[in-house]
Amino acid sequence: MNRDGARKSIWQEEIKTFSSDAGFDQLFDVAIVGGGITGISTAVRLQKEGKKCIILEAANIGFGTTGGTTAHLNDFFDTTYAQAIKDFGLNNAKLLKYVGIEAKNIIKNNIREYNIDCDFERKTAYIFALDESQARQLDEMVKGSAQVGHQMILTQDIPFPIPFKKAAVVPDQGQFHPIKYIKALMQVFIDLGGVLVEQCLCESHDEQEDQVVLKTTKGEIKAARVIYATHIPPGVNVLHFMNAPYRSYAIAFSIKGDHYPKDLGYDLIDPYHYYRTQEINGEVLLIAGGEDHKTGHAEDTGECFSKLENYVREYFDVETAVYSWSSQYYEPVDGLPYIGVLPGSNGRIYTATGFRGNGMIFGTITSQILGDLILTGSSKYKELFDPGRIKPMAGFTTFVKEQASVAFDFIKDKLFVEKISSLAELKDGEAKVVKYDGSSYAVYKESNGKAHILKSVCPHAQCEVRWNSAEISWDCPCHGSRFNVNGKMLTGPTVKDLQRIETDPSV
Repeated sequence: MNRDGARKSIWQEEIKTFSSDAGFDQLFDVAIVGGGITGISTAVRLQKEGKKCIILEAANIGFGTTGGTTAHLNDFFDTTYAQAIKDFGLNNAKLLKYVGIEAKNIIKNNIREYNIDCDFERKTAYIFALDESQARQLDEMVKGSAQVGHQMILTQDIPFPIPFKKAAVVPDQGQFHPIKYIKALMQVFIDLGGVLVEQCLCESHDEQEDQVVLKTTKGEIKAARVIYATHIPPGVNVLHFMNAPYRSYAIAFSIKGDHYPKDLGYDLIDPYHYYRTQEINGEVLLIAGGEDHKTGHAEDTGECFSKLENYVREYFDVETAVYSWSSQYYEPVDGLPYIGVLPGSNGRIYTATGFRGNGMIFGTITSQILGDLILTGSSKYKELFDPGRIKPMAGFTTFVKEQASVAFDFIKDKLFVEKISSLAELKDGEAKVVKYDGSSYAVYKESNGKAHILKSVCPHAQCEVRWNSAEISWDCPCHGSRFNVNGKMLTGPTVKDLQRIETDPSV
């Protein structure tokens, strides 16, 4: 498995593993935890500026959301300019406008400077309202864009075969192949003298007066500064209570004939659908996404794929669903990302989270924001995205200590295992959470009849996991940690596995 889901994404064949040799017995200027677009882009920026950097990746590069994105490159966001004006004021909304512009320029400059072949294309985007309520929403979006000086123009025509009430066009947008892009950037990072360590889980950190000591599964790492580019920081932090995990679904279809929309498309249904094309192995595929929901809150995640496929087939002339996959993102409580110093730290630890559905853009601009903060101590976006705008809750430190100390004993009793299995009453390939003797257990039954029994409590903050039938995983509905059927951690913020109950009494 080289991404955090059982289903294969359209980008996955390009994922590769790297190796770069270096001893851990040196002090790095910056340790970057996470090998997606955020971590790699930031590492390249800092390494190029003369900093000695190391990237620590728990699996392989592109394992998380970068390997599951649909890779739209927009200078408009899920938080519209109209909403940003209302919540943050006109000046901050104008500042937000430059984020998309500058992030796209960073990507284009990297492609040009390092000669990266990543299928980058400039595209026109179309946003379309399907009913009167959405039409009023679109009017507000267009008005807000005009107020900040962003080009979004009402149009009478769209290239998508979907009936609409009103539409707007946004020029000079883009798309690319995210794994080809970060793979090339990683090679640049290594060529510049950067160090990458894959299959290296960062378990904890100790922020000292002059350095940070990271405890990892491959030993201790010492760095003057640490960046958590892990989608949301690991461990327990106030940010976990200000960001909600969501899953989004995508399907790539083969297309009948040569008449298909070549631009980017977005409707205004809640949750909205989005469209683009991509050539893979000489064939152009239509990528459609949508059916988003809070992680762990769908009764049948497989049904989300069915709904998306049925919706697309209603309007588009497509053939086979060649790829289908889902991915995770985080919704910030106030609509804007948190990029800067980690709340609760003493200034040596940084984070970037809460990107909503705009991970490629916010992940890229993080390289500029954190790069500037580390190199110069300032950034024009510092206040706009400051994680410190969240104030820690009273008693939060005590809560963290209490939760971190929770532990359970392993159970190997044959009668106990048989009781849990009988309570579950599962068919092959099914899973459920069952309660027994005051505790809850996550049970999955393989096609060969073998049962996997786990403690169902997520070790991060003691929430109960729920089954994701589409990705064959146990997902935490509180903060988005995910685990495979054996309990192994797939994505954080947890740094621990689910406790496994041995089903073989001889073990």
